[in-house]
Parts: sequence; structure tokens; C-alpha cells
Amino acid sequence: MAKNKPKELKDYLTLDFSAETVLKNLPFILFIGLIGMMYIMNAHYSEKKLWQIQKYENEIEELKWEYDAIKANLMYQTKQSEVAKVVESIGLKNSTSTPKRITVKKGIEIKGTEE
Repeated sequence: MAKNKPKELKDYLTLDFSAETVLKNLPFILFIGLIGMMYIMNAHYSEKKLWQIQKYENEIEELKWEYDAIKANLMYQTKQSEVAKVVESIGLKNSTSTPKRITVKKGIEIKGTEE
């Protein structure tokens, strides 16, 4: 029986590009190539997602600004003085008299109501 002698460092460092060695290691080479392609695809995919996230963050920020502007405008337009200016054109005016309280005594029947 012939014993295999242990391999030395120089045996691992020598490059042997014979057809037999290449064919023997072809599945490993294809596997490394596939992993490399997946790594590149993942990098491109994550870069694309980061751009989309940044675009959506900017869009959300612009929508918040627009919301605040519309809200401030609505608050201004619904002030009593602004509403009075708008309805003045159709003939409505602010009341200058104080409101009157209507009291109903117990036991008095109000006409027009059915119970």
C-alpha cells in the first residue's frame, strides 16, 4: 500500500489549470459565480429601495407642509370677522342685540306639539 504523503503549502499555492482540475471544480466555480450574481442583484435591489424610501419621505414632508398651509388658511377663513365679510355680500349682518332667553313654565301646554 502506498501511503499518500501530506501536502505541503507549495502544493496548495501552485496553480494547475489542466482540463481535469477545471472539470472537477466546475460545480464549485458555478456555485461561486451564482453567489456573486446574487450578491450584486441584492446590492442593486437594496439601492433601489433606498431611493424609493427617500422619495417617499420627501413626498410625505411636502404633503405635511401642504396640510399645514391648508389648515392655517381654513382657520383664518373661519374666524368670525372673515365669515362676516363674506356673508355681508348676501345681506347678512352680525346681530347687535343680546340673545333672549325663552323660559317655559311647567304645566303650560305648548301648541303644535304632540306627545
